[in-house]
Amino acid sequence: MEQWWYLGFSVFIALVWASLGKWSNPKCKGTLPPGSMGFPLIGETFSLILTSNSIDVHPFFTQRIKRYGSLFKTSIAGRAVVVSSDPDFNHFVLQQEEKLVEFYYMDSLAKLVHYDNMNNMGGYFHRYIRRVVLAHFGHEPLKQNLSSEFEVVINRELLEWTKLPLVDLKHQTDPMLFNIASKVLIGCVLKENLGHDLSNFLEGLMTFPLYFPGTTFYKCLKKKNRALKLLREVVEERMKSNSNSNSNGAAEDCSKNGDFLERIMGDIGKEAFSTKQFVSYFLFGLLIASTETISATITLAAKFLLDNPSALQQLTEEHERILKDREDAEAGLSWAEYKSMTFTQYVIDETLRLMNLLPGMLRRTITDIHVNGYTIPKGWILMAIPTVHLDPNIYEDPLTFNPSRWKNMGANTKAKNFMPFGGGNRACAGSEFSRVVVAVFLHIWVSKYRFTKIKGGDVARAPLLLFKNGFHVKVSEK
Repeated sequence: MEQWWYLGFSVFIALVWASLGKWSNPKCKGTLPPGSMGFPLIGETFSLILTSNSIDVHPFFTQRIKRYGSLFKTSIAGRAVVVSSDPDFNHFVLQQEEKLVEFYYMDSLAKLVHYDNMNNMGGYFHRYIRRVVLAHFGHEPLKQNLSSEFEVVINRELLEWTKLPLVDLKHQTDPMLFNIASKVLIGCVLKENLGHDLSNFLEGLMTFPLYFPGTTFYKCLKKKNRALKLLREVVEERMKSNSNSNSNGAAEDCSKNGDFLERIMGDIGKEAFSTKQFVSYFLFGLLIASTETISATITLAAKFLLDNPSALQQLTEEHERILKDREDAEAGLSWAEYKSMTFTQYVIDETLRLMNLLPGMLRRTITDIHVNGYTIPKGWILMAIPTVHLDPNIYEDPLTFNPSRWKNMGANTKAKNFMPFGGGNRACAGSEFSRVVVAVFLHIWVSKYRFTKIKGGDVARAPLLLFKNGFHVKVSEK
């Protein structure tokens, strides 16, 4: 009996060893990049999500780049991944959309927005999303009327902040941006502002998609369900209404005259993937993108400017000139004035460079890719990380906030070495929208209000950008 026990145990150990060997050495029709696959299923995920108390590149990447070079393999949340920090290769591969790579959503994101098969929906689906987003968030709609709408909402919000003893800037900016995004998406302000619920929502994307109480992913799903309930009500009201939403519904003062919701609801039945459920989830995804990323940009820009009086003074002088040159003192911010904000754009670029909100851009290989003697197998995930944003060989003293560095930055240098909104055909369709919102916020702040730093502002990465203890300011009118 004892011999059978030893035999069984030996077989078990042999199977485990064989499994570990298979996991550690994946099949490849060539030579895989160097690196470690970590533990089965878990991979090296825990090393990636450890908090680093610095705005510098997360140690997960710097340690492996130092050990393996600019291209290395790993495994994150059960997926085989090749990480690239090579700016030339990243620039090249992002131009090869649907030739060498295709867009890829993290599993946790796909589950959060319900579309478990969204990674398999093809290029047409992604082109559709980009097209409709640009139609309502792109250059022309921004130029026509959106920037003036932003000014009204932001000015009203900052006036309310003056009544508070302290303002946690990131926390308070989220509901403001939720109102702005709601106005653009559904033509109205929702009765229930879920900005606080969506605050720090992106943290759920960097976790295992484990659904049980206490996990970050579980909390994200709870927030998602609350938001979706509200959005479904809006969609149902719009479908029942000929002109305006029911005043007792989820939204008020809504108009269906050409807003985003009208457009995508008009595609129900015309596009194979377009359903009432799709519309609700699409709105949800855009609300997340419009609140989380822009609120982090605004908060970090405010922190840097308050820590750098010289830059804040230059910014203030630029906006004072705009007001001085305005023919009608009562007029709102014009598109021409926005386009004249040279130093403001330097501030935004420098903030985005240092922020690196997401750790990298994800693509899935649709064929074997050969680079520098290595092979990235078909079906693997490629993570292009913008470590170039903090490369001292490109940006002198890279951890220092210096907006003026952009004054002499050439277009070619910027194209390869600055990717805050991604690259290639999948570059963020809402990039100009984000820039306009941040610029309008900065304009109203330095023109009408005074921010005094009170406490907080410590930045960390986990690997998303985090404000560890918030960033609290006192807001007063000038």
